[in-house]
This record gives sequence, C-alpha cells and structure tokens, in this order.
Amino acid sequence: MFFRGDLVQCPALGQLDILPDYLLEVDDSGFLTHVSPANSPESCKKLDSSSISLTIIPPGSFLLPTFCDLHLHAPQSLYHGTGLHRPLMEWLDEYAFKAEERLDADPILARRVYKCLAERLIENGTGAVSLFGTIKEETNLILAEVMQAAGLRAFVGKLSMDISSRPSYVEASAQESLSAVESFVKNCHALVSHLPEHKRLVEPVITPRFVPSCSDDLLAGLGAMSEAKSLRIQSHLAEAHDQIEWVKRERGVDDIEIFDRHALLTPRTIQAHCTFVDSQSLSLLRTRGTAIAHCPLSNAYFSAKPFPLHEALQTVKVGLGTDVAGGYSLDIMSAMRQSVVVSRMREGSRIMHGTEGGCQHSETCESLSVDWKESLYLATRSGALALNLPRGCGLFTVGSPFDVQYIRVFDAETNLGVGALDFFDAVLSGKSPGLSPEMVEKWWSLGDVRNRAGVWVQGIKLTG
Repeated sequence: MFFRGDLVQCPALGQLDILPDYLLEVDDSGFLTHVSPANSPESCKKLDSSSISLTIIPPGSFLLPTFCDLHLHAPQSLYHGTGLHRPLMEWLDEYAFKAEERLDADPILARRVYKCLAERLIENGTGAVSLFGTIKEETNLILAEVMQAAGLRAFVGKLSMDISSRPSYVEASAQESLSAVESFVKNCHALVSHLPEHKRLVEPVITPRFVPSCSDDLLAGLGAMSEAKSLRIQSHLAEAHDQIEWVKRERGVDDIEIFDRHALLTPRTIQAHCTFVDSQSLSLLRTRGTAIAHCPLSNAYFSAKPFPLHEALQTVKVGLGTDVAGGYSLDIMSAMRQSVVVSRMREGSRIMHGTEGGCQHSETCESLSVDWKESLYLATRSGALALNLPRGCGLFTVGSPFDVQYIRVFDAETNLGVGALDFFDAVLSGKSPGLSPEMVEKWWSLGDVRNRAGVWVQGIKLTG
C-alpha cells in the first residue's frame, strides 16, 4: 500500500516539518517501510511498478499523525456537555458516579455508549486514548472489546475505589478491589491474545481513581501489582483545590507523596491535571519518569489555577487530554487551542503582575506562553511518547506504525477552502497555494471534522 502527497509532523517541541510530495509505503502489518521524496531514485523505482496500490493525497491536503488523548472517562460520555456548574467533589457525587453506576447496571447501554464514543474519537482524528472506565469488570471488558473492534489504540482502566461518597458505588474492600483488578487484567489480555502482536490494540491500565477514593492498603496493592506485571498506571494528581484540601485533611500530606510512597509514580504512569504541582513536584515526576495529561478545558472548570504547562515542558513528558466529561469536547483540536489560550493568559498575568512561575521581574523572565506548533507537538508526537506507544508513533519514519489522518485544507479543483477555511487570494488569482505553515495554522485555528477525510491506525483505514 502506497501513499503520495504532502506530510506534516512535529518531531520536537516548536518544530513543524512540512515534507512536500513524499512517497510512503505501508506493509501488510501496518508499518512504514519506505519514507522518501517521491522524486528520489528509490521512490521512482517503486512508482514505476505497475502492481502498486497508490493513494494520491492531492495538493491542498496533507497526512498528519493521529492525535493522542491521554485522559478520558469513557462512561461519562453518557452525559458530557452538562453538569459543569458544581465544584469537583460535588460534581462527582451528582453526575459522574451516577453515570458510571448506571452503565455498570446496564451492559446494553454501556455497549451503545462506548460504540458512539469510539465513532466520535475516530471522527475527531484520535488514534490512541487512555480511558478511565467503571468499577465493574464486565463493563470494562465491554469497553475494551468495543475499542479493539473499532481499531483504536486504547488503554482501558478498571476503576479502583474502596472509598466513596456514594454507598452504592464502591468496592467492598481493598482486597476485593485488588482481586477485581487482577481478574480484569487477565481477561483484558485474553481478549487480544489470539491476535498477532501488532494487532493487539487494547491494554489494561491500573487505575486508582484518585487518592480520596483509595485506601492506603489499596494503593499499596496496586503499586505492587503494577511493578510485578509491568502494568501501566493512570490517575488524577493535584487537580482541584477542594480535592487537595480533602487529602491534606484526611491523610496529612499531599497526594503526590502518597502516590510516590506506594510506587505509583513510574515511567509507565500518566497523571492527569497536576495543576497544583510546584517545581519540587515536577522534579519528582521527572525523576520517576511519570508523564502528565494536560486537560486545559476541565482545568478551567474544576481547578482554581492553570496548569504550569511551559515549566512542565522543560521537565517531564506531557500530552493532552479531553477529560470528558469534566471537559465537554472530545476533540483534541479544542484541547490544543485551549492549551495555547491558557498559556497566553498566564503570560499576560506574568507581564502585568509577575505572579506566575515565581517571577517577580516580568521584563527579565522567560515567556510562559506556548504557540500552536508546540500544541500540535503535544497532540501528536509528545502524546505518543507520554503513552509509550510503539516506536516511531507520531512521526513519519521507517518502522513506525501507519497511524495517520488525512486532512483536506484546500480544494485545488475549485480553488476553495474546505469547511470553515477561506483562501481569498487563491480565489482572486485562480492559483492554488502550496502547503505552507500559514495554511496549516489556519487549519489548526479554524478546522473541524469537515477537513478530515480519513483515519488509519496500524495501516487499517477506520473512516473516510
């Protein structure tokens, strides 16, 4: 399988590569075996073959690595877009726990909700996602089945919580919770064990909901299980003021210390939010190799301060999360835009008051803002690194999986932009513009699902 056209990638923070007229070859297992300009001798030799199956990406369009969503609550897509008027701990009681409990009681509804979620993720260009599920094993196995069938890379977490403000939605004890996790891990692996390794897209994730819902015994057991079985871990860290105060009041220390004490900060761990982390906490996360899922929209609703993205990018692995339903949009493009907006507001505060990042002399301090190119890196390559995806994910390089989205920006036949994009100079001149950083930025700013003509994961076309 061959593709010929323009490529866009962000191999490093702040770096945007536009690779014009490249030829890609994808093998039967969905890996790239050739990445080279179409006019190179090797490419020309391949193109001369009459037997190749070639997809042409026309001028005004490009291929881009799929997006990574590092933090999403799958059952909460039942009601996302509502209920965001309460503080975090109240919102969990009133909305989140009820929705999760409802899906645990209704497997037919759970399957319907999860199929819709998978369709929406693909529609929005997400190829890999880290998912929080519910406390019931069977419901999480449904989630894993649906994601595998949809062709998405999905890391599925059965929630662990032996403490709850909702008596009907809690596990009976730390030991019962640990036994349930062990069973889920075994059965989740069994779902894909019959497949070749490159087709095993779903993995289980150790998922203590957050410190307020987990006893020390449960956290200790989860840490030991993760270490013994080399399992991924995901949770929430230093998210909201009321959550942080609860932990300090009940446990006497910050939640990062509790996670670290129980071996839950590892190179296999992703911690969501981290809005209240300081430089010392970031240093600890760096030492442990732990990544952060930055969720700018839900942070705006539930955290009393913005996440220090600029500082974190100098220290740890960071990717983006939608945090449905704490965030109301499944679209990583929205998360990219919001990450830039929040960072610019932090920079404005630094300039006016010197209140961010400990800077008291704004004219001499480093800018706290990030730009659109840096956010595109977060959504693609950086997210892939944070998720520990297969080698090369987020890049066009030989050996990497073909996890790609096909973006249409400009229609060369009509000289018109696609979707919400307009190119007035092209209309007036009658000449099609070549792909440029400005054109990619316009898509970044204004693009939507109308610009996405196809999505592939591991070489399999999922839509378009």
